[in-house]
Amino acid sequence: MPEVRANSLTIHYEQEGHGPPLLLLHGATSMGTHDWGPQRPVLRGGFTLYMPDARGHARTQWDVGLGWDHPTLVDDALAFADALGLERFHLMGLSMGARTAMALAIRRPERLRTLISVSAALDPEPAASVARRLLDPEQMERDDPVWTAELEQRHDPSQGPGAWRRLAAAISAGSQDMTTWTPEELRRVRLPVLLAYGDNDPWVPLEQAVRLKRQLPDARLLVVPDCGHVVVAERPSVFNPAMLQFLRKAER
Repeated sequence: MPEVRANSLTIHYEQEGHGPPLLLLHGATSMGTHDWGPQRPVLRGGFTLYMPDARGHARTQWDVGLGWDHPTLVDDALAFADALGLERFHLMGLSMGARTAMALAIRRPERLRTLISVSAALDPEPAASVARRLLDPEQMERDDPVWTAELEQRHDPSQGPGAWRRLAAAISAGSQDMTTWTPEELRRVRLPVLLAYGDNDPWVPLEQAVRLKRQLPDARLLVVPDCGHVVVAERPSVFNPAMLQFLRKAER
């Protein structure tokens, strides 16, 4: 796995494909390549994919006890793009990565060609309450030992023993401090945006998706039926064609 020094971190990432640059930001507790398994085969023929591990995740080492917040993730993503010489690029994010992607688009819209935001929360609730319930390490071990074993294997070898527990607690705490973007901030995102949401997402009600779409200057909304939070994995047969059509239209 290649690595690059950015924002005082050694960021590990995967790169594959050929074509215009597309930066992919994963969700909380995941890693660069994991969330995009169903999308990578259809994207790498037309785009160069950059898939970094976020700080404190997988091989990008960071002690979350030193601080962990969403603005820093935006700093990391911009520094990562700078380190690789990506002046303008397509950007796609899932959940935590989608929040990072939207905040990056608000801060530096001129850097982006397009934005695909999947399951990004607009308001703190109910996401903060769901995070408190589902990202409690004790409950995670009790209710889903298969998932916690996967998290341990993913994070602890590079981050140290018990890293997945500390990371889950830090992500939950960070969710409690989530802010709502103002209409003025969202109007800065003057670029093509695709928003994708599942109609049964416990983290983000569709009302938030509709409000977000209405406040962005150039956005379209994909609502995926019979789908929860992880749209890209749960319903790739619906998401992938919309994603490809959106990106190809922007390239034309």
